[in-house]
Amino acid sequence: MSSLQERSAGVTPAGRSVARALISFLPLVCIALLSIAIALAYAVSAALTPGAGVPGWILVGGGIVQALILIALATLSLRHARKLERFALRDTLTGLANRAGLHSDYPAIAANASGSEEIALALIDLDGFLSVNDRHGHAVGDKLLCAAAGIFGELCGEEARIYRLGGDEFALVKAGPLAATLIEGMARKIVDRMSKPVHVDGMRLTVGASIGLARMSANGDHSSSELLRRADVALFESKCSGKARCSWFDIQSDISREETRVMEEELRSALAREQFQLNYQPLVDCDTQRIVGVEALLRWNRPDGERIETSRFVSVAEQSGLIDPLGLWALRRACVDALDWNGIKLSVNLSPVQLKNPEFPIQLGHILEETGFAPERLELEITENCLVINPVVAERCLSVIRGFGVSVVLDDFGTGYASIGFLRRFRFEKLKIDRSLVTQADTDDGSRAMMLSSITVARAMKMDVTAEGVETREQAAMVRAAGCDQIQGWLYFKAMPAEAIPQHLDKVAQFADAYVLDSLPDSIDEPESKVA
Repeated sequence: MSSLQERSAGVTPAGRSVARALISFLPLVCIALLSIAIALAYAVSAALTPGAGVPGWILVGGGIVQALILIALATLSLRHARKLERFALRDTLTGLANRAGLHSDYPAIAANASGSEEIALALIDLDGFLSVNDRHGHAVGDKLLCAAAGIFGELCGEEARIYRLGGDEFALVKAGPLAATLIEGMARKIVDRMSKPVHVDGMRLTVGASIGLARMSANGDHSSSELLRRADVALFESKCSGKARCSWFDIQSDISREETRVMEEELRSALAREQFQLNYQPLVDCDTQRIVGVEALLRWNRPDGERIETSRFVSVAEQSGLIDPLGLWALRRACVDALDWNGIKLSVNLSPVQLKNPEFPIQLGHILEETGFAPERLELEITENCLVINPVVAERCLSVIRGFGVSVVLDDFGTGYASIGFLRRFRFEKLKIDRSLVTQADTDDGSRAMMLSSITVARAMKMDVTAEGVETREQAAMVRAAGCDQIQGWLYFKAMPAEAIPQHLDKVAQFADAYVLDSLPDSIDEPESKVA
């Protein structure tokens, strides 16, 4: 039944619970009445037959006492049921109403608001709560939740109803004129306050809060579950946008989320049916102009023939946890394909999610052993994001990977935050200059100076250097003069299927036919995208 139907019927969840309790007591009432009836029957029988059986007054008295006991038990049971119902609607830790309480209150909240008014809900999530639990224990985490509940109560007062939905999720609900504006104001106060330390047992804990906001018309045919769902979609946007902020539900975000869900299901099916393919783009030595390596690039061959942008489905795979099996499939497939390619290097991209997985180095070792691929021929390419998120975990994982003899390459250098100290700490075997830096170096003095200085630093740290996205002869001449070791780009090769690679090995690479002119023709596609 929708909330609109509940209001029209005048029935609340609490009322239904009481009604169910009363119905459950009917058998007891029937037994009591039956006992009295039997006792009266015996009494009448005894009166008509003097001296036979138990005296009638004893039977009548016993029946009445039994009935009174049953009625007393029924009354106590009813009170106990009401007490249990109150407990079921309340969070025992903070004393706030819980998720069931919100759903129970919603029909009354909607009924008290006029048709032209709004019902607004703010869904609050504490950003750093799990780390507090991990570091200080659940007892401190529970006290933090109670402290947060107290802060929300102080900031909102009587303006909104506060609920704890479970874990570190809270909700504010308000109905009436300007409900959306008022609840957004409260939400912003909460974000601002939670950005400051919260005092718990003499400790200053900073957790922060992300909030999703949703609103509905009071006369709309929507349930509390739908309002919560919309707020959850908005909360997801707040989390993805950097946390510690408020976001309103947007229908486009909802559509995008549904598309992501559908793509996740398609990815699972595609992985089970092995609908993915690897293409390989060669790396050409600057001096000999021969192929010295290839980079594996993931493609998704959908049954309908549509080509999905790699970055798009990889992002969904990372969010859904599918990146681990997908990445392992790509790594195993690449090792099998490149096994007999004259000893050239094989580069495979590694997702930040894979690098955080403590099982990955073990899985890598198993793949190398299964395929017989030489570890010294394998290069794992990572971006700066892999290292910035959790440098300690990344450093530990990379140390194990290097222990196998596998090289680690820093990809897309020049697009992020890597510094000289960053490079010194992780000591990569190779640096790949991002194509944007190579392209801009043609016309921009600052980009050219940045590219040259990057190559100089890499050389000083004994790193090889690859220039990505080289598309013209001028760019090739520039990166050669700057001291790069390899060139990767459409000037020589686009990515190609595995079966096309052997014919180009041990040959001097020629400029691709598409590059007879120094500029790219309009028919050329966007640059090749990578696995991660």
